[in-house]
Amino acid sequence: MTFAVHGLAVARGIAIGRAVLVASSRVDVVHYFIEPGQVAAEIVRVRNGRNAVVDELQRLQAEMPHDAPPELAALLDVHLMLLQDEALVSGVKHWITDRLYNAEWALTTQLEIIARQFDEMEDEYLRERKADLEQVVERILRYMKGVASPVAPPPSSPRRKGTQDLLLDDKVDVPLVLVAHDLSPADMLQFKQSVFAGFVTDVGGKTSHTAIVARSMDIPAVVGARAASQLVRQDDWVIIDGDAGVMIVDPSPIILAEYGFRQRQGSLERERLSRLRHTPAVTLDGETVELLANIEQPADAAAAVRAGAVGVGLFRSEFMFMGRNGHLPDEEAQYQAYREAVEGMQGLPVTLRTIDVGADKPLDKGHKDSHLNPALGLRAIRWSLADPAMFRTQLRAVLRAAVHGPVRLLFPMLAHVGEIRQTLAQVDMARAELQARGAAFGPVQLGAMIEIPAAALIVRSFLKYFDFLSIGTNDLIQYTLAIDRADEAVAHLYDPLHPAVLGLVADVISEGQAQGKSVCVCGETAGDVAMTRLLLGLGLRSFSMHPAQILAVKQEVLRADTRKLAAWAQEVMASEDPAALLSAG
Repeated sequence: MTFAVHGLAVARGIAIGRAVLVASSRVDVVHYFIEPGQVAAEIVRVRNGRNAVVDELQRLQAEMPHDAPPELAALLDVHLMLLQDEALVSGVKHWITDRLYNAEWALTTQLEIIARQFDEMEDEYLRERKADLEQVVERILRYMKGVASPVAPPPSSPRRKGTQDLLLDDKVDVPLVLVAHDLSPADMLQFKQSVFAGFVTDVGGKTSHTAIVARSMDIPAVVGARAASQLVRQDDWVIIDGDAGVMIVDPSPIILAEYGFRQRQGSLERERLSRLRHTPAVTLDGETVELLANIEQPADAAAAVRAGAVGVGLFRSEFMFMGRNGHLPDEEAQYQAYREAVEGMQGLPVTLRTIDVGADKPLDKGHKDSHLNPALGLRAIRWSLADPAMFRTQLRAVLRAAVHGPVRLLFPMLAHVGEIRQTLAQVDMARAELQARGAAFGPVQLGAMIEIPAAALIVRSFLKYFDFLSIGTNDLIQYTLAIDRADEAVAHLYDPLHPAVLGLVADVISEGQAQGKSVCVCGETAGDVAMTRLLLGLGLRSFSMHPAQILAVKQEVLRADTRKLAAWAQEVMASEDPAALLSAG
């Protein structure tokens, strides 16, 4: 019987194939108290399990195919970093030594404590890293228990031929679709050269590692599909609609034929889009549009170049700060990472955002924020200014990396002119410190994120101090509408087309134009093709998005006439229901 399972659309396209189920990675853990004389042996058991997982991940890195997505290598690095996390190691030792918990109990107890810290993070991307920690612990537990990895190679035995096979060009060797509760980067690496046409997972969000890798591999994926792995049977026929975030199980011949047609159309569309990679993004009326990439790791620069990005509009530097329990990366480590990104862009500009974390995150050297709403607390630039030494360490690393290519430095969550002056003073001090020790550093353009309504309302003051602005639509929408986008109870009210949000965005773009300074949009809105024409009509000429979205947005740009869109955009702005006009236009 045909039925549909709904989740989150994270990678576009249609995939049709047989389901390959990956067993749940959950390991049953026994709980018991040990004798004091067993403490040392239990600690050794955990250490041996951890070391075995480290060895396995390092082996996977060494054997990684040259064409593997850079996101996979970056996520394996995260798992290795989490394995070395002092909070995990010391916490497990504490439960074994002081509470006399058995090794497995101690490991899962410490996992729960650290997982709660991840749950309280405001940043969605960092919050998703809890799944990485859970997978690391699961792999340790499996080694300790002697249980094989839940991921097994897909079946290669001949398959029975059915109606669906006949509709797919009479092929017996049909594509396979992976259905799992969750997948670790190591698991996905094992399938890199397999025949999987798409992924479906029970858990995960738009910034989960499964979503990141699926986008980098350009294959359809649906995450957060809840009980998908329990509802689907091995070898079931399934359709993944990556555009709608739906998995259809046991489709009828009519439904299969319809999606088969859509799949072929999508393939033709992607092939046609790929030919636009080297086409300049210029509108019909001659307006040049800058299409930039958002990246999280230095290795992501290669994917940005391959996608035809003309630079990096947002390098999220906080990724390399996480999971260190207060032991933040030093200047040299940061310099090498930023230099790798700059050199990877082959002379194209890199916009590096200073660390955007807060006291609600496990990067705060143990000082936990007690406020009820950490989104309004000590985070982003406020956190950096509260620790000037740490802040200048990052600034010096960025300034040094600017020797190797064009760099733009972006500061998050500014709201006050006083904060702006403090920030610029720290930049001057960092330059002076480098000069005093004779270290080489390069010029950088300075920019501010506009993600708080207050900043948008005093944008003229911002433009007096900065070379460029970048609108972070995710936070701007959240703060303007008082919506916690991670709260399922109110997430439906998160609306990028709310007239108040559009008004703030339009004002920032207009003021930037008036003063001859660049304004970029780097939130999810920038990569949404449904929003491209409206943003162009509002005067935006710089978009930054995930590399996989660049070609689709470029196509919209090439088809646009901004002279006609300008009047239409004002109609949308003036409407009480902008969404209706947007779809009609």
